[in-house]
Amino acid sequence: MLYPIGIQNFEDLRRNEFVYVDKTRHIYRLASTGKYYFLSRPRRFGKSLLVSTMEAYFKGKKELFTGLALEELEKDWIEYPVLHLDLNGSKYMNAGDLDDVLNMNLCRWEAEYGVSTIYRTPSVRFQTVIDTAYEKTGRQVVILIDEYDKPIVDNLGNPEVADDFKKTLQGFYSVLKAKDGQIRFGFLTGVSKIGKLSVFSGLNNLRDISMLPEYSDICGISEEDIHRFFGESVAELADANQLSVDECFKRLKDRYDGYHFSEDSVGMYNPFSLLNTFSSNKFKDYWFETGTPTLLVNVMKQTAFDITTLSDNVEVASDDLSGMQDIVNSPIPLFFQTGYLTIKDYDQEFNIYTLGFPNDEVKSGFLKFIFSYYVPVNPAEGNTTTAKLAKALRTGTPDVFMRTLEALFANTTYQIQGDAEKDFQYAMYIIMELLGEYVQAERATSNGRIDLLLQTKDYIYIIEVKIDNTADVALQQIEEKGYAKPFVDDPRKIFKIGVSFSTENRRIEDWKIAE
Repeated sequence: MLYPIGIQNFEDLRRNEFVYVDKTRHIYRLASTGKYYFLSRPRRFGKSLLVSTMEAYFKGKKELFTGLALEELEKDWIEYPVLHLDLNGSKYMNAGDLDDVLNMNLCRWEAEYGVSTIYRTPSVRFQTVIDTAYEKTGRQVVILIDEYDKPIVDNLGNPEVADDFKKTLQGFYSVLKAKDGQIRFGFLTGVSKIGKLSVFSGLNNLRDISMLPEYSDICGISEEDIHRFFGESVAELADANQLSVDECFKRLKDRYDGYHFSEDSVGMYNPFSLLNTFSSNKFKDYWFETGTPTLLVNVMKQTAFDITTLSDNVEVASDDLSGMQDIVNSPIPLFFQTGYLTIKDYDQEFNIYTLGFPNDEVKSGFLKFIFSYYVPVNPAEGNTTTAKLAKALRTGTPDVFMRTLEALFANTTYQIQGDAEKDFQYAMYIIMELLGEYVQAERATSNGRIDLLLQTKDYIYIIEVKIDNTADVALQQIEEKGYAKPFVDDPRKIFKIGVSFSTENRRIEDWKIAE
């Protein structure tokens, strides 16, 4: 079976007989029931392939849809002029970068329809292309724009350039309303909605389908899709990893499933991770290996949001979930729109969504990503450090565990220099969550105190951390509070560890172990 990893061109995919999960019924429904649409989905979720499929459809390439839903649904197969703008392939760092990309696409369209370039303004040239295409073909024009907001998102840390790009895009996109009579269909995609309201302020008939139940599976792969299209692939993956087929389905579900884009919707798998898993026959964090969005990096450096709440699921009002008013102080909508959180539950009475990590890949990848911001360690060393800590716990060597932990905070090169006590609590939270994949980890924090309970098959570790106090005081509290009493009849060996953390030096000052 040929897997279309990284292939975003529908015609290339179909002509070379790559496997294709049929989403064309959604395209027919969109084209038959409306005119202007917007779709937000996380990166690597198939948005570009969806747009390319629309392009083939509106160009009347019936032969590419053999065996697909659209072959039966569409009767006319009219060829429309299509203007496809993809803003995803460039980095927008300087003021002229957006103009260069728009100019490149406008020149291509002008050459295709024989337009003489007599105007300089991108929006005026865009209008001229639409008029000419309409006049020369006698048919309305289809407008497809992929990653509409990337120039703005790339410059959230540079507001002057972002505002300049926003003005350019406002003028460019406003053409869709000005030329409504010449346009048959408009479809725009993006990762976030950060610029939607301001950029499309003049286009008030744009329908946002991002959270509509009927389009929840327009991108991605569902459980039903896996059984229908990838049964053989699952069997091969199971055999390669010495799993039963049922065990393999469960591991796939735990690791890559769980994206919900509306309440009560079917769970969706990340197609990029799933196809890579089938291709390599290995379970890995493929989505995170392709990089982390610049937007998320910038926000994580600035936000004061309590990240420890993420593992317990967070609640957000429905109106706030679709907005992006203050992403630094309220980054939850951003986490949702970029795919790091997903819908777990919905309270219809109060219009409150409960959000959480969609799956193990996202949770693990997110924690590893922020690891280097709160723990002074090279990002490349994050995995090996976690492995060292887990192995020390499993082998009953708490001194190795503490020396490794101590070494983490011996380096003072922090990317975030905020409140030392809070940053240390965040760091310990991240470490415990990462260790939770290998050992049983529990934590409780209050009033500057951090209590940790770690359990393996043979050992129990009770850890008390004191902020700006001694390791002896920490050990004394373990005894006075009777933290070990629940395990008095447990045959496993118990280690009690007292730790002292200095907010002045931002490091572990001392630690002691008692058995």
